[in-house]
Amino acid sequence: MSTQSSPETRRSRRSQTSPAEQGSPAARRSAKAPSRRGSAPTATSRQKGPSKSSERASKAAVQLQDRWRRLRETTAVTTEPAREAATGWWGKNVQPVLEVISPLGWLVLVITVGSWIVGLVFGWAEAIVAGLVGVFLLLLAIGFILGRSSYKVDLDLARSRVAVGDRAVGAIEVTNTADRALMPAAMELPVGRATAVFQLPRMRPGAVHEDLFTIPTHRRAVITVGPVRSVRQDPLALLRRQLKWTEPEELYVHPRTVALQGSSAGFIRDLEGLPTRDLSSADVSFHALRDYVPGDDRRHIHWKTVARTNKLMVRQFEETRRAHLAIALSTSTSEYATENDFELAISVASSIGLEAFKEQRNLSIRTHAGPVHTETGRNMLDDMTRIEGKPLRKTSVDVARETADHVPNASVFFLITGDQPTAGDLRKATNHVPPGVRAFAIRCAHGLETQRANIGDLTVVSIGDLQDLGLALRKAAA
Repeated sequence: MSTQSSPETRRSRRSQTSPAEQGSPAARRSAKAPSRRGSAPTATSRQKGPSKSSERASKAAVQLQDRWRRLRETTAVTTEPAREAATGWWGKNVQPVLEVISPLGWLVLVITVGSWIVGLVFGWAEAIVAGLVGVFLLLLAIGFILGRSSYKVDLDLARSRVAVGDRAVGAIEVTNTADRALMPAAMELPVGRATAVFQLPRMRPGAVHEDLFTIPTHRRAVITVGPVRSVRQDPLALLRRQLKWTEPEELYVHPRTVALQGSSAGFIRDLEGLPTRDLSSADVSFHALRDYVPGDDRRHIHWKTVARTNKLMVRQFEETRRAHLAIALSTSTSEYATENDFELAISVASSIGLEAFKEQRNLSIRTHAGPVHTETGRNMLDDMTRIEGKPLRKTSVDVARETADHVPNASVFFLITGDQPTAGDLRKATNHVPPGVRAFAIRCAHGLETQRANIGDLTVVSIGDLQDLGLALRKAAA
């Protein structure tokens, strides 16, 4: 009797391998070599594990930084009133006391405290004596600075703007506004980096004391004058008490300039202006005739043509533009041999600018630092006074290009520099000037012979003395 096995049994029997088959080389190779399909997910899982953990760590770090930033902002907002109050209290009560003690006073104070500590700890009588002497000197100094002063102080500068070499005079008027006589005191007036000292005599109530002073104006500068302050100090200058009575004022020492006396008339053409392509019904430069249109100005009717053609005709004009001066001033000290040459260049630029204002020309001045205010002659000179020369990588080429870009409607262009740039540099700088604009390059250096030369369309003028500027410009315009 035969027994039939089910399909599941036969399938399971086929799946079982005999020991001989398991020991065969093929079976061993199949057992050792994992399937590619099974190994790929394992490798992928190993690669994804570290990336997810690093992402979680970076997110945690970002969150921690964000929380720390919020905490700092919250703390700053919360403690700001307290910090402001502490700063105000320190500046109002503590800082004035600390400013009273001079460096010598701090030294005496440290020695006094140290002497007392050494004397008490080690029992040195000499140290205690030194401490007593220090205490005596400090108490004596306190007696000199105590007291109350009541003054009315007026600081008067005759002129707040002068030129180099002009006399700058000022006055201080001090009035005793107290009900009692005031002892002699000293008044200090800071003038730039220097300080002038005025001695006040014993003043009765209502007494007035006046002192005059002169400020040297050898160089172009903006000088801060004041504030006027009264000073009380002991003979050893351990303590020094100051009271301010006025606000500081500024004295502008403008660059030295010369009057050109109309010498620019040769090259600033403003009689007829420079014509443009825009047409106008009223101007200076005549263009053509056209038919009369109701509303036209009857003064422009050309009556000779009307009589010949029996038709109303009016004149048509080309719009003109007034001469616009553009000045490019190099402030790079590498292009000047000396500091005096740089001052000469500023004086040349200022003189041409003042002449432009005198003849009612439009003016634009630009340096490496940017534009100069040219609303009025006073504003221009104030800004020219503040100009400082610095060693820069930029050259005359850069300031000429920037000026040409920012003043496209210029009719006359000046490039003012020292004697260090070569002829090729000057030519390269003025290549940025638009066609039709008359260009001048002015080389400034003390000792140069005043002369004129041409490099293509560029006129190069050499200036060795400011007084020769007018003559040099007349030659350049010829």
